[in-house]
Amino acid sequence: MSGAGYKNEMLRISDLHAFYGESHILHGIDLQVNEGELVTLLGRNGSGRSTTLKAVMGLVGRRTGSVMFNGNEVTALAPHRIARLGVGYCPEERGIFAGLSTEENLMLAPEVRSGGMTVEEIYQVFPNLHERRHSPGTRLSGGEQQMLAMARILRTGARLLLLDEITEGLAPVIVKKLGEVIRLLKTRGYTIVLVEQNFRFAAPLADRHYVLEHGRIVATVQKDELADKTEMLHQLLGV
Repeated sequence: MSGAGYKNEMLRISDLHAFYGESHILHGIDLQVNEGELVTLLGRNGSGRSTTLKAVMGLVGRRTGSVMFNGNEVTALAPHRIARLGVGYCPEERGIFAGLSTEENLMLAPEVRSGGMTVEEIYQVFPNLHERRHSPGTRLSGGEQQMLAMARILRTGARLLLLDEITEGLAPVIVKKLGEVIRLLKTRGYTIVLVEQNFRFAAPLADRHYVLEHGRIVATVQKDELADKTEMLHQLLGV
């Protein structure tokens, strides 16, 4: 389907290497994501999944290779420039400001492009955040903080969402809610790269899975191959 030509290629990563100081973390990552697709980066801890997202955003010490976003080469750009092109990054640590209310946190990120969700739309998607809109960041549960971190990038107008371990440590009811939100975002045409440990969460959402090991992609599994390749995935992931 990726070659059908009717979908824009939103992200193409070619021969991407990433370094922190002397440490060589990514060893030539190649992947592509078309507009409206959701792909996952799967792998054990230390395989390079989160570093791949950081390398797309320019948040590593050094990177070589090519990162194309919506036809633009962004490898030489600073992180804030990449964000302004319409890339939203939701880091594992969430980055909620404890002293600000939920709504102040939400309003903090600048709008980078038109077409972002309004605060009213965000509150429809995340009713919990509406209820807690005047609460300080410190008073939010882990799940509410995760919703806020996602909501913040939806307001900016970003079209490509890089989501890092959004279900980690959260209660099943919150994980289910996040799955519903991601399905909604897909229907609205968002393009999503999801780093995820929870394979059961990721499997039904993704168009394609990339499995990383030691900073390399060792397997690519399309949605329609999932049933045949589940056993292989479990072995690679140590599930």
